Amino acid sequence: MAGAPGRKPRFPQEVRCSTEQPPQETPMADVTFVATTIAVFAPVAFIAKGVAKL
Repeated sequence: MAGAPGRKPRFPQEVRCSTEQPPQETPMADVTFVATTIAVFAPVAFIAKGVAKL
């Protein structure tokens, strides 16, 4: 089956390297990520702090 004549191999024989650079992330995306992370974890920290006092 693997070497059957007339059938295409399941995986390509050669791997091409792309010379294109991946798209650069904008600095605003980094700021958004940090702000979102703080916005998610700050309330969790306050809740954990309140539960610890019980």
